[in-house]
Amino acid sequence: MARNGGTTKARPASPRRALRGPGGRPLLIGVSARIYTPGTPGIQVSGIWAKNLHYLEQSVAHWVLSGHAMAVMIPAVTKDSIVTRSDLDLDDYARTLDGLVLQGGNDVAPETYGEAPMHPDWAGDRVRDRYEIELIDAFVRHGKPVFGICRGLQLLNVMFGGTLLQDIATQRPDSRAHRDGSTFERHFHTVELVRGSRLAHLYPRLRHGIVNSIHHQAIKDLAPGFAVEACCPDDGMIEAVRRSGPHFVAAVQWHPEFHVPGDPDNFDDAPMLRDFLHAAHETRAAHAP
Repeated sequence: MARNGGTTKARPASPRRALRGPGGRPLLIGVSARIYTPGTPGIQVSGIWAKNLHYLEQSVAHWVLSGHAMAVMIPAVTKDSIVTRSDLDLDDYARTLDGLVLQGGNDVAPETYGEAPMHPDWAGDRVRDRYEIELIDAFVRHGKPVFGICRGLQLLNVMFGGTLLQDIATQRPDSRAHRDGSTFERHFHTVELVRGSRLAHLYPRLRHGIVNSIHHQAIKDLAPGFAVEACCPDDGMIEAVRRSGPHFVAAVQWHPEFHVPGDPDNFDDAPMLRDFLHAAHETRAAHAP
């Protein structure tokens, strides 16, 4: 039996083609930076590891590039930067770029949604929270599409008024395992698409799919104005969301950039990417002089 639960799978994606604007320029998609600070356990603090690093995972860049768009990492400004926050106008990025992808990474800090960490390991990254919240605000104000991956889903939910489970195993002990450190992105479970949602519309012949699962935190209280588009049928954990309104704001709890092309048992994330890039193209066209 197929790992998609015996349901009919989505039709193969048609060949991707570039979405270009005036002058033939490809879409420019901003990607929020992952942040490394010296002192991370398990990493020797010498050479480059003694510096603050802002980085873009190759797999995320390749996922954006697979849609024939250009990936542009947007650096953060921290207290140790040679420039100050006042020198960096994120509105300039939002005006120049056509969309924003939020990478996965460290936990969202509980203080960001009004709680104290239940365990030191779950303190999260408040610096990155503030930086990404400012980014999201700028792109949403300029009507540019935003797509969140894993942490990105959680931060979008928090930014717009929701809360998180700091640790699924602790706060929902009857839930299935959503992370396995020994298998990482090869840890999978089923998701169920919500009938009538935009995500279900993108997959008209699919009701269930198999996705990777690499998170120990999850949405507890859904933010006002957001709709659930997919969940884990084993325990009801929210796996995909979309914000209502005129602008594209959507996110998934899994990592589409880890999808193995051609794997028949893996959720085909290409329609989601095309939908996001189509929104970016439509926004660019609407703002064209």
